[in-house]
Amino acid sequence: MAPNNGAGNDAPKHGEEWQHTALLIVDMQNDFIQAGGPLHVAGGEAVVAEVKKAVIIAREKGAHVIWVVREHDASGRDVELFRTHLYPDGVVGPTVKGTYGCQLVDGLEPKTGETMLVKSRFSAFFATNLDLILRRLGIATVVVAGVQTPNCIRATAFDALALDYPKVMVLADATAAASPKVHDANLFDMRNVGIGTPTVDEWSSQ
Repeated sequence: MAPNNGAGNDAPKHGEEWQHTALLIVDMQNDFIQAGGPLHVAGGEAVVAEVKKAVIIAREKGAHVIWVVREHDASGRDVELFRTHLYPDGVVGPTVKGTYGCQLVDGLEPKTGETMLVKSRFSAFFATNLDLILRRLGIATVVVAGVQTPNCIRATAFDALALDYPKVMVLADATAAASPKVHDANLFDMRNVGIGTPTVDEWSSQ
């Protein structure tokens, strides 16, 4: 299946396309990225530099940067059932609001005016107002970066596709998984449904 390039009558002109682009930075938090974190993604630390580069590019080009973070109540009452064992009484579980593990990794700092979105499931669209925000901004291109590829990245990209955003992309070298094999297999699946998987540099030159 050929990628949907959004080239319809209502598609923005090339010079305006960046203004209709949103870069979603997903789960780049200490509990996912730092070694020893309770939800550590093995390849996460290696892509921090490319995620930073993607944010700089988005800002320079005039795209919208949206920071998506996972955040939970200390009780664990709002986590998936399969993760409730990580929140026993008296123990602070992963990505609890206000903890170090919930914070973005060093070097990733939202600027005033950029959107911060809290989610409690894999997809950034599930039970959030992300779709409303993107529609209000006039977004036609959704670009996803962060961790991890088979879970939150894939779920978010597939939901963006299902919601009929004309262009959906996952930045291949600014996303990571437990292993390169898992990462590459998921990128392959995404390409097969029309999701673009450029590198950060390839995306920048579009």
